[in-house]
Amino acid sequence: MRHVVVGGGIVGLAVARRIQLDRPGDSVTVVEKETRWGVHQTGHNSGVLHAGVYYRPGSLKARLCRAGRASMVDFCRRHGIPVEICGKLIVAVEPDELPRLRDLHDRALVNGLAARLLEPAEAAEHEPHAACVAALHVPETGVTDFAAVCRALAGLLAQRGADLRTGARVTGIRATGVRGGREIVVETSAGEIVADVLVNCAGLHSDRIARLAGLRPPVAIVPFRGEYFQLRPERRSLVRGLIYPAPDPSLPFLGVHLTRGVDGSVHAGPNAVLALAREGYRWSRIRPGELAGTLAYPGFWRLARRHGRHGVAELRRSLSRRRFAERLARLVPSLTAADLQVAEAGVRAQAVTRDGALVDDFLIVSAPGQVHVLNAPSPAATSALEIAKEVVRRMPA
Repeated sequence: MRHVVVGGGIVGLAVARRIQLDRPGDSVTVVEKETRWGVHQTGHNSGVLHAGVYYRPGSLKARLCRAGRASMVDFCRRHGIPVEICGKLIVAVEPDELPRLRDLHDRALVNGLAARLLEPAEAAEHEPHAACVAALHVPETGVTDFAAVCRALAGLLAQRGADLRTGARVTGIRATGVRGGREIVVETSAGEIVADVLVNCAGLHSDRIARLAGLRPPVAIVPFRGEYFQLRPERRSLVRGLIYPAPDPSLPFLGVHLTRGVDGSVHAGPNAVLALAREGYRWSRIRPGELAGTLAYPGFWRLARRHGRHGVAELRRSLSRRRFAERLARLVPSLTAADLQVAEAGVRAQAVTRDGALVDDFLIVSAPGQVHVLNAPSPAATSALEIAKEVVRRMPA
């Protein structure tokens, strides 16, 4: 069978590699509109290897994240990609956050993690500069370089004869009947590709690709920009590993946090503000058609009404380095705005239902001859090799 994978981020490349491993007699083509691999969500990722502490037990995220961390660590070590299992500290800085931390501890244990609640003195052994009234230590969390993982996957695909096409934007998809069967023709800016199976891993454009393929997806992608700072080199010693706040379950995102990368840099963020384009990494990047599509979607306005106050707070932090620093100082009190340097932002492809709910699990939808990954935000990079197994399992034989 002939497979075409749309999207050359870490999930798309992992799916293509899984097809090669599980279906060695089949062919696979990967189509990517950019000129290199992993440019968007993968290329702007903080590099965290998540352990699976946050996710609802039994969900795809919980199952695939835990397995994915193990398989990703193994892949990185086998291919010489830097990886470090440094652990993560989730801190409660106010007494009213303690119930959240205990609930998170219970969930972590159900998800099979070796998480442990710590008193402040114990937490200081891991992060001496962090402030807390209690903390949850998750030893399985780590960091790696997901862009390097993409390069390794692309190399393996090329060695096994995959057709790797960069600079090829998908412009149309149509199904044709041939000898009583069914073929899928993917029209791109670099020519047509004929396949038996279409796999959509287009991330920020996944709902658009699904519509081109004739589906009516149950969600729309709403892009949220996550803005980051990094600590000045002389202040990196304030953070040894990863420091996260106790998440508020009523809010859609985790809140700003501090993460040390494999290169020694320390990133601070992200906030979450509506991006004015699907690839809107800056306020100045506006695509009127894409923005109009977001504003015309009923689910966006229902989401905005539900989380409007939080959205305004995120916007203020986006416009003020001082406010951003004040939020970080809840975690590490000695941090100030002078310690921060602007870093690259990312854009999260978040699937939203028509009733305004954020899809909180991976969403994979199948149709005849097609599989569409319609929601794969964090921890998708961690889980990519296991998401690939799930996608290939759902493909037609």
